[in-house]
Amino acid sequence: MATRTAVVTGASGGIGAATARQLAAAGHRVILTARRKDRIEALAAELAAAGHEAVAHPLDVTDRAAVDAFAEGLDRCDVLVNNAGGALGADPVASGDPAEWRTMYEVNVIGTLHVTQALLPALRASGDGTVVVISSTAGLTPYEGGGGYVAAKHAAHSVAGTLRLELCGVPVRVIEVAPGMVRTEGFALTRFRGDEEKAAAVYAGVAEPLTADDVADTVTWAVTRPPHVNVDLLVVRPRAQAANHKVHREG
Repeated sequence: MATRTAVVTGASGGIGAATARQLAAAGHRVILTARRKDRIEALAAELAAAGHEAVAHPLDVTDRAAVDAFAEGLDRCDVLVNNAGGALGADPVASGDPAEWRTMYEVNVIGTLHVTQALLPALRASGDGTVVVISSTAGLTPYEGGGGYVAAKHAAHSVAGTLRLELCGVPVRVIEVAPGMVRTEGFALTRFRGDEEKAAAVYAGVAEPLTADDVADTVTWAVTRPPHVNVDLLVVRPRAQAANHKVHREG
């Protein structure tokens, strides 16, 4: 049997890179996509050195023509992990920047739509396809300052749920993983426009936020369940976080 192929978007760092590593360790051939060519090429080399099959393909998921060309060049696709996304700003709705809202919607929602539409034929043809949408607890419950990110992740959550309904009877699973507080190298820093003090304050006093590896482990577990088992929605938070607004902070 041919090695199962997993496409991971946003694989240049954080949850995407960690997921690619763990899917490769689980026996998948991984296709790494992201805009930062140098980082996915370095990850592909790392995985190859460890004996895994990995290919780097620079890709902007908001560019439909590029996504279609990428899909046409694939020989197969068994798993798609829609991870590309991110947050910009933490302003109230009253003063949020429409340009930032538009950017978040384009990446988190339209990017997911582009790649999923382009790869669905291959996922169907595999006879056992899996689509993973990495959403967020922000897509389940609003919080102050969430603004455009909450709106975008609510939309991503709706895309996953609607797609699952529409593919009922088709051999393609749709899995949504919604992480809570995850500390990665760039998420909060990007959100706060490079302000290191604000980024650090997100995790202040939290003994153990989730790591990218924690989320990747969850994704890999869900993907590697038997084909008839669909993990519709898996919410994963650190123990210190009971809800978006309820976080235990020491000191």
